[in-house]
Amino acid sequence: MKRTDPLALIVAAVLGGGAGFVIDQVLTTTGHPTFTPPIGLTVLLVVLGGACIVLAWPIRRSVNDQKAPRVDPFRALRIAVLAKASSLVGAAVGGAGLGLIVFLTTRPVPAPIGSMGAIIAAVGASIVLVVAALVAEHMCTLPKDPDDREHPDAGPGTEPTS
Repeated sequence: MKRTDPLALIVAAVLGGGAGFVIDQVLTTTGHPTFTPPIGLTVLLVVLGGACIVLAWPIRRSVNDQKAPRVDPFRALRIAVLAKASSLVGAAVGGAGLGLIVFLTTRPVPAPIGSMGAIIAAVGASIVLVVAALVAEHMCTLPKDPDDREHPDAGPGTEPTS
């Protein structure tokens, strides 16, 4: 599995930003109040980031400490995939929050402080999630087996000799 590409995070944030802006535009056009993320979303994003770190910690310990119990590589892969998905979700939600902020700040009527505070908190929690997920993904990196290395004299397509 490859690590999370920064371009993927940027694309997720841009798509989320566009979606957040369009959602608020449609809600305002149809006469509904603008979207304000609930405070539970902020808490959920921070808890998910913490869970990623907590789940990745035993893997990091197993890699760095020879006395620690070995971790199943499939477990490490599952946690790395969770961390990768969490970073993409965090980028998308953060982008959506930024889209909401852009929409609210470009309106002639200033937004209420409470709604802006909730959106800014959600964006901050999204940043925390992305950082925690990327750290957890790094913690799940297992060293290559010594048997997987190629023989230094072997050219492409040749088998290493015993």
